[in-house]
Amino acid sequence: EIQATQGAFAAILADGSVVAWGNSDRGGACSAVQDQLRNVQQIQATDKAFAAILADGSVVSWGGNPVTGSLWGSGCSAVQDQLRNVQQVRGTDGAFAAILADGSIVTWGDPTKGGDCSAVRDQLRNVQNVQATCSAFAAILADGSLVCWGPSESGGDCSAVKDQLSNVQQIQTTSGAFAAILADGSVVAW
Repeated sequence: EIQATQGAFAAILADGSVVAWGNSDRGGACSAVQDQLRNVQQIQATDKAFAAILADGSVVSWGGNPVTGSLWGSGCSAVQDQLRNVQQVRGTDGAFAAILADGSIVTWGDPTKGGDCSAVRDQLRNVQNVQATCSAFAAILADGSLVCWGPSESGGDCSAVKDQLSNVQQIQTTSGAFAAILADGSVVAW
């Protein structure tokens, strides 16, 4: 598997280690966390950072500007103790969202890029899938409903179509919009 930020690449090798190259301010240098990058299962990217899910369900992230790294999703230290049993990670331009085995979500990174889900945290239960635009997230719940967060201009506010969002099967994205495919084959976009 290989992923890319806006200036670097990261690849999982056959032995589960990671090699990264490119602009160091965009994740191209992982030497600071290299010893933690063992048994990597998946990598996701923001514009300037990478997040790797390890076999034990923990997450390691790197990249971004060393001074403001957390604004690009690289600094997960504030939520590191919550990042256990991670099943999936998705990234906007500057934040990550992780689905845990219990169906909850943990976010980190730039709050203006979806890195703060506190306004909808109580709704984020039994999350099955999460997708991202450039700065918003949408999560499909087990009951087929949908929860969104992030800036409205990037799809983070689905309240105008909320009553239509039932039996959601899949979500597709552009950089600034979401489209949900429903069980009856219809599509709802916002």
